[in-house]
Amino acid sequence: MAKFEFVSKLRDFITSAQSVKVFSFIGFTVLMTAIIASQNFFFQNIIENGISKRDIIAQKTLTVEDVKRTEQHRKEVAQKVEPVMAPAEDEFIKTNLQTLQTSIMQIRKKDVSDSVKTEELGILFDLSDNSKRAFIINFLLRADENSLHEVFDKSNLTLSNILRVGITEKDYEKDNIDSIILNNLVSNVSKRQVSVIKAILEQVIVPNLVVDEFATEIARKNAQNSVKPYEVVFQKGDKILFNGEPVTRLKRDALRQAGYNVYELNPAGLSAIYVIVFIGTFLFLYYMKFFEKDYLQPRYLAISSFLSLLIAFIGVVLPTGFSPYVIPIPAFLILMSIFTKPRIAFVASVLLLSVMTIGYQYNIQFLVAFLLLSILSSVTMSQIRYAERVDVIKNGFNIGIAGLIIVFSIYILEKCLIEVDNVLIIKNCLYILLNGIFSAIIASGLLPLLESMFKIITPYGLAELGDHNQKLLKRLQIDAPGTYHHSLMVSNLCEAAAEAIGADPILARVGALYHDIGKLKRPLFFVENQSYFLIENPHNKFTPRISKMIITAHPKDGIEIAKEYKLPQVIQNFITQHHGEGLASYFYNQAVKEEGADNVKEEQFRYAGPKPNTKETAILMIADAVESAVRSLKNPTPEEIEGMINKIIVERLNDGQLSDSPLTLKDIKTIASTFSRILRGMQHNRIKYQENLAEELQKQKINMPAKLLDEDLENKIKQLEGEKPAQDENKPKEDKND
Repeated sequence: MAKFEFVSKLRDFITSAQSVKVFSFIGFTVLMTAIIASQNFFFQNIIENGISKRDIIAQKTLTVEDVKRTEQHRKEVAQKVEPVMAPAEDEFIKTNLQTLQTSIMQIRKKDVSDSVKTEELGILFDLSDNSKRAFIINFLLRADENSLHEVFDKSNLTLSNILRVGITEKDYEKDNIDSIILNNLVSNVSKRQVSVIKAILEQVIVPNLVVDEFATEIARKNAQNSVKPYEVVFQKGDKILFNGEPVTRLKRDALRQAGYNVYELNPAGLSAIYVIVFIGTFLFLYYMKFFEKDYLQPRYLAISSFLSLLIAFIGVVLPTGFSPYVIPIPAFLILMSIFTKPRIAFVASVLLLSVMTIGYQYNIQFLVAFLLLSILSSVTMSQIRYAERVDVIKNGFNIGIAGLIIVFSIYILEKCLIEVDNVLIIKNCLYILLNGIFSAIIASGLLPLLESMFKIITPYGLAELGDHNQKLLKRLQIDAPGTYHHSLMVSNLCEAAAEAIGADPILARVGALYHDIGKLKRPLFFVENQSYFLIENPHNKFTPRISKMIITAHPKDGIEIAKEYKLPQVIQNFITQHHGEGLASYFYNQAVKEEGADNVKEEQFRYAGPKPNTKETAILMIADAVESAVRSLKNPTPEEIEGMINKIIVERLNDGQLSDSPLTLKDIKTIASTFSRILRGMQHNRIKYQENLAEELQKQKINMPAKLLDEDLENKIKQLEGEKPAQDENKPKEDKND
């Protein structure tokens, strides 16, 4: 007996809410630690301080690349590649030669003394070091036109030969221009002409070949790629490592290829990581408890844990050496912002990034970049109105652009201190840009799946439910137009009031649209629909108790319809709670008149409840009653509207219907003020449209149903009235004893 009692107590302890919380906390921290530590905090089992503990023999033939030697060989090959030269300045040099020749002809034609001409040629030519200066000047001034033009032509041809061969900076520095000219002279040049041609070309020749950096880099890359990996073969039975031998990268790769388990848990490293994860998780829960208590619920904590583990796992499976800027941190931020709040997403991302930076040994640059991006993402996500899911994609593009600017700015600052590879900067900037865009796409794709998994309705899901083209709302428009119009009015009131007190306006609006869907089962028993179909109130034929049973059944009927259409639980709460445990006062008062106060109890005429337990459902309870009451007034004044609102609120407070809601007196005052403002505007702009709408419905052949009540309820009513339930003539009669 004692054994069974112990087992029972143990089971109760394990399944208690407090124990589940503790086990969940421990489970998450252990799992996160295992993921984080798996990359850098596992050490070799057969290696201690980089030294082999024993001889290790190859059990099969192994071919292992010696990465170090391969890389060294590739560097050597690349260094041997000559720079690729590209022609340049050819046209410039030719133009200079033509200009020089033209200037010589102009000097020859001038009507001045020979001394002046000689002086001008001396300015045009630098012949100070030329031993044949006098001869060259004399030839240029006094040679006949044919001889001069012959020298010019041969100079042009020689220059073409030189440019074709090319002159590098190296050639020019060696001061071997004379030899270059002589080596490229055209044929049939006299000794006299050689001196003049050399003098002319020396004035215009400059290097026309420059290093093509891009082509040179390609040539070196091709040379590197052509190098075959340097491979080392370990035959079966060969020793991979000797006892006491230092473990090189080659030997480590050989061990891994051989299938040796070279990892073991390091207690010190694991303990350190667990402490860090523990502190991060504790800080997050502490923040949620004191600042975001509404989201301290299992489903929100579950999705936060799931997304954190997923991002951490992606960081582990990322190939070695790959940029961490591809980790979809923006997807985490977007999803957390949508499922909770942008500021919760920011806090969670800061803690997650800190743990990942320490655990994965990322540089501080990664942490700073994503912290700044988290701030910007939280701000941008808080501005989204959640109208369409495409807004997420747009926001992802903005995050990508912001990330690019942040990463580029960090690299520019870093470059002021140390040398940074430009290719690395471009790659990481591109990675963060694409990360933002693809993270948004991933988040959009995961949203419906995560909504279904964790039973959380997001603002996007609510926005879709609030579309008036939804099948259930279309049905409400046709089958219960008065109820639909009432729901629209109530939804406007709820949205405005929720926004005024800091509640969820989208949830309040959508919940109000669906709160009365239970009336679809028997729409003609509700006064707002009767005038649309031009029928007499059926309740005139029933007792107050029967009418109460019909009216108070619509929340239960609404839940059945909600489950049929798969409405989320958060919307179902609006259906069950909008009347709370309120009194159907009209039928209660009728019953008191007919039966006497001693024969009627209030409990018999109350709704099943429960009472509203959120701000949004509490707002709906007040708005539902207020809208109906104000609608019943004929040409009300602002004072009458305000008085009616206050009366209804006081009644609900005195009846204890708002006791479970988190509304404060300040909130209630704000709600009343908001309702008063909106209803005054509605009443001012109201026109008589009822009769026209009824006629239009008749034109569209929307007829009153032949049967007002479903068969089950009709039978219950007849039983209450003391009549036998009607039976189908074609069905066999049931035995009274069944």
